[in-house]
Amino acid sequence: MLGEGNFVLTVSEGTFGGAPTAFYDLFRVENGKIAEHWDVIETIPALADWKNQNGKFGF
Repeated sequence: MLGEGNFVLTVSEGTFGGAPTAFYDLFRVENGKIAEHWDVIETIPALADWKNQNGKFGF
């Protein structure tokens, strides 16, 4: 989770439809409440198909 100003970004892993999945959620907060929300959901490819050794999140 990362927050700056009135924006908060969360990045997490889980499953969606039985496949390993990355979830990215961006929230804009106004007066202590979520005013807007954007998200991206992307399947994480099999390890053999990775283009680098850092994984989905580059850690």
